[in-house]
Amino acid sequence: MTNFHRATYWSSIIKSPKQDFLASIVVFLVALPLCMGIAIASGVPVAAGLITGIVGGLVVGWFAGAPLQVSGPAAGLTVIVYQVVNEHGLLALGAVVLIAGALQLIAGALRLGRWFRAVSPAVIHGMLAGVGVLILSSQFHVMLDDAPKQNGLANLASIPAAAYGALVERNAAAGIGAIAIVCLIAWKTLAKRRLALIPAPLIAIVVAAVMAGTMGLPVARVQMPDSLSSTIQLPSLELLQSVPLYVLLQAGVLIAIVASAETLLCAAAVEKMKPEVKTDYDRELVAQGIGNIVCGALGALPMTGVIVRSSANVESGGQTRSSAILHGAWLLVFVVALGSMVRLIPTAGLAAILVYTGFKLINVQEIKRLKSYGWSEVGVYAATLCTIIATDLLTGVIVGIALSVAKLLIRFSHLNALIVHGEGDYCLLHLSGAATFLRLPVLASSLDRISPGEEVHVDFEQLDHIDHACMDLLMSFAQRHEQTGGTLIIDWGTLHAQVHGISESTKVDSESDNDLRRRIAA
Repeated sequence: MTNFHRATYWSSIIKSPKQDFLASIVVFLVALPLCMGIAIASGVPVAAGLITGIVGGLVVGWFAGAPLQVSGPAAGLTVIVYQVVNEHGLLALGAVVLIAGALQLIAGALRLGRWFRAVSPAVIHGMLAGVGVLILSSQFHVMLDDAPKQNGLANLASIPAAAYGALVERNAAAGIGAIAIVCLIAWKTLAKRRLALIPAPLIAIVVAAVMAGTMGLPVARVQMPDSLSSTIQLPSLELLQSVPLYVLLQAGVLIAIVASAETLLCAAAVEKMKPEVKTDYDRELVAQGIGNIVCGALGALPMTGVIVRSSANVESGGQTRSSAILHGAWLLVFVVALGSMVRLIPTAGLAAILVYTGFKLINVQEIKRLKSYGWSEVGVYAATLCTIIATDLLTGVIVGIALSVAKLLIRFSHLNALIVHGEGDYCLLHLSGAATFLRLPVLASSLDRISPGEEVHVDFEQLDHIDHACMDLLMSFAQRHEQTGGTLIIDWGTLHAQVHGISESTKVDSESDNDLRRRIAA
């Protein structure tokens, strides 16, 4: 960090109490509707989502390795949570989240934080898009005060009929949902300056609640208990009598992996937004583990670092971890003092927010970015997305990772060896790809086609990797070739610093090699 940036950073810290206070209010207003909406999408009471938001601020905020990141319930985990709750009940969720938190804590203590970022972007974006499709398709039915179908494909297939039925019957919930979506889009487009600090989801919820209340519309409303304590369900060993341990472990491992990857990717994005505030990825993983252990013990939703809340924190002037901690305090104050107001909110309004969130998760622009790296990346993305929709999240992620590994293996087992003969005794051997023992026969075959006595130039410029087996073959060929009156000249390119064991008889002459290329091109 330069002296200028260091001075700027410490100057901002001095001003941080006021800025953190204002930022915490903005983050609270963003988090409130999302905590409730994600809880409904996950099939759990609204209070479970609010508890996770509170823990994400008051607990994780203190320990976070990414000070400006804000944690809470995430849309990316709704599919897993819904499946656990639907198949094994709400009590199983606490045990699963507890296991996930313990695994994250152990991973952070073992300093494995950065390894969770070693996932292909095509898999990550394919996973997010798949989750987005599932959220959009399921919450579309909730937006009509209808129950979601049994799986993602059924939800997608039944959307046209459900929309037509709502139009014919003049479904009041559908009208509320449509107006909420219009508010989300219009507010982000029309809000200027200070008004832009008011989150669009909050505007959508207020408009939906006011319309439903003043017009007396017969729509479903959010169910909120009189106190959070009535929602808390502590895990117990009796759960093992009805749910096998391996089922809980499998779900816990999946939540730990997905939540950790999403959290650390979010932390990396926040660090890019404010580079002077550095991130300790291992500490962040430990903090997330502590938070999920607490949430699991309370029977609440699992948490991750959430980019929507985190970006709102940075954009509204958050300087330290205080803004994240304070947003948890505001959530707690709201639930205790104004919890009864939640019962005025139409379920369709919250579902509309999630329909819009699901649409944003699909993010078609990412396909264009992936295409710039090759169609294979788009293929991994599409395979991950389609598998998640057709089966489940775990299978989709496994398929995506397997395809990414297969692509890597193919790349590292591919070698092109092109021989170009120039004037006289000049010969260029152009190598590209990866020269490993798997492709040793290809390299040997190319060397066999070189005539005795030629001056051979080997071009490594487009070679990604060469192992000792191929290097030994080249050195052996160089010694034999010199005995016939020939020479071997190597242009190491980017591999010069990586390859060792060059014999004294091998010449390195990039200048003569460039001269050869000019003559061949002519």
